[in-house]
Amino acid sequence: MRKEAIEYGVSQISAGSCTGVGGYKESEAKKEESQFEVADHRKPLEVLKELIEEGHIPSYCTACYRMGRTGDRFMSLAKSGEIQNVCHPNAIMTLMEYALDYGDEEFKKLVEDMVKKEAANVRNEDTRVKMLDYVERIRQGERDLYF
Repeated sequence: MRKEAIEYGVSQISAGSCTGVGGYKESEAKKEESQFEVADHRKPLEVLKELIEEGHIPSYCTACYRMGRTGDRFMSLAKSGEIQNVCHPNAIMTLMEYALDYGDEEFKKLVEDMVKKEAANVRNEDTRVKMLDYVERIRQGERDLYF
């Protein structure tokens, strides 16, 4: 059901999350009480690999919230189409950070391949060049780079 929902446009899913009220506290106490059965017990890395293999770009980006791009400020970017010059590169960069910090070799390869493929989809040349520079800086150990 999750795969199909994503194809219909669901843009936020959880992986490795606890669904019970007070569930993280209960989990620490070794009690497992769920509000509902999620039936997907995979680790986040497994979910991310599947999303990439299905052609989706998992993103950990929080730049809009941190930059105050909410409400009307966000909507003006979205309505004008300029959001593509922010969201797409940020998704790629945050995925690279995650891969380098938490991924296994298979996941890192998937992300490297995705970066190459998706860089070609960044229409604005200045944005593409800056994004690739940021990706390289991330490879060198910098973190928290965003548009």
